[in-house]
Amino acid sequence: MIGIALQAPDPGIQGTITRSFSAVIDQITPEVPHASFVTDLAVIMIIGAVVTLAFFKIRQPLILGYLFAGMLIGPLSPLWSGLLPVGAPPDGGPGILSDVSALNLFADIGIILLLFVIGIEFPYARIKSIGKTAIGIGTLGVFATMGATLLVATSFGVGQTDALFIAAALSISSTAIIAKLLEDAGLIRKNLSILVLGVLIVEDIIAVMLITSLQSVVLAGSISVEAVAVVLVVAAGLIVGTFTIGKRVIPPLIDRMAATEHREILLLGVLGVCFGYALLANIAGLSVAIGAFLAGVLVAESRSSEVSKLLSSPIKDMFVAIFFVSVGALMDVSQIQGHVILAAALIATCVLVKLGANLAGCMLGRRGRRTSVRAAFALGPPRGEFSIVIAKSGVDIGALSAFVFPLVGVVSVVTAFMSPFLFKAGDRLAGGADGQAPRGPGA
Repeated sequence: MIGIALQAPDPGIQGTITRSFSAVIDQITPEVPHASFVTDLAVIMIIGAVVTLAFFKIRQPLILGYLFAGMLIGPLSPLWSGLLPVGAPPDGGPGILSDVSALNLFADIGIILLLFVIGIEFPYARIKSIGKTAIGIGTLGVFATMGATLLVATSFGVGQTDALFIAAALSISSTAIIAKLLEDAGLIRKNLSILVLGVLIVEDIIAVMLITSLQSVVLAGSISVEAVAVVLVVAAGLIVGTFTIGKRVIPPLIDRMAATEHREILLLGVLGVCFGYALLANIAGLSVAIGAFLAGVLVAESRSSEVSKLLSSPIKDMFVAIFFVSVGALMDVSQIQGHVILAAALIATCVLVKLGANLAGCMLGRRGRRTSVRAAFALGPPRGEFSIVIAKSGVDIGALSAFVFPLVGVVSVVTAFMSPFLFKAGDRLAGGADGQAPRGPGA
């Protein structure tokens, strides 16, 4: 999912380090064949635990701790940056990680579980209340940001195709990062979260249409209206089917499993619904995050929703941690040497324009000053999973210059670091919400 190009390891130095590390593992567990996956998972969990504890002690957001932990084990860590020369992307993993494909797989699982657990907090009635407003805010935010970013990229001399993909990638906010920020701040059940997550679902659908449109422009020279229409019809069909057929089938099924009073049965049933719906969305050509969120909404309609959430939350926490560590581990600014000023201009543009457009959309939707300000500051900064996917779609068809993919990756990671601080700034600027004082960063 986040396949940012990385520095190639020196076969001499890196190979010696890797062989020594493997030898230590083999000596500790001689009866178990050494598996790089187990080693990578151990490194991620141990370093992640130590670093996030340190960030908790200094009252900083845990997301920053995850990202920093990833950077410690990635190619730009002080432990590795002096050892790894710049070169072609390796087949292995970044820094001391040896299997980046497994890391990305678990990161995808983290996104699915995060959106599923978030969805459990939102029964259908709450989702329905913000439908039209979310569509307006999401559409305005995406296309205003895309237009401004396209203008900036072309003013720096970036080619038209490169600029289009960059603009599309940087117009979509990160569902995973924003959902995690809302969860950590204890705002999931607030009206703010209903609005923000509704906007994110709209953005994910637009992102799928952008991928289809951009690829058709590059390959066929024109936008395929039929392809865009198919995406809209499929998305509408999935959502309508969820709240008609799915609402009648899934909640009673979950309640029957809960009636057995065996937590294992309920957990497997809940996870089956989660990943089954994610698979269904993926088959339909939509985001797995959309499917997972809708699955959570269906579970929320059952009488066993709270127990389901308690059972699945610990599993979610582990995989979400891996997702954010992977983002930090794959940060490689060396790939955009010569484009630093462009990257800075794109970061400023995509954050400020997205923030302003979302604020305008919220105000036009009469969401109140406090909710509008906080929603805008939550949605404004982070770029993430879909930004990478859009850029990767351009790479797959051979349409992009070499610098575009790592440029989008670095902008995504930098804006992820900015997100907790801007989220806190929006909280303070709005003067708190729901009669509560603003929360600190470590909340």
